[in-house]
Amino acid sequence: MTYAEQEPARLRKSNQTMNMTDTDTRSIEMHTMYEDLARAQYRERLEQARNDRRAYQLLRAKRLARRAEKAAYQARLHLARAI
Repeated sequence: MTYAEQEPARLRKSNQTMNMTDTDTRSIEMHTMYEDLARAQYRERLEQARNDRRAYQLLRAKRLARRAEKAAYQARLHLARAI
């Protein structure tokens, strides 16, 4: 086989190596994209959980405030009746 005949075969191998590298790079990029997506979804769920917790704490505080107001009203009422 002459050098001229060997050259195309060598180039084909070189191109195959480049294609495998491109494929590997795309595979890594896709893997990284999925990791980024998973992180974004995790952050979103974490933020939603924080918001839910804040809403629950606010509702509980309002409920306790109403209960305290009712108790204060009852105390004033009992005091007024005692006088």
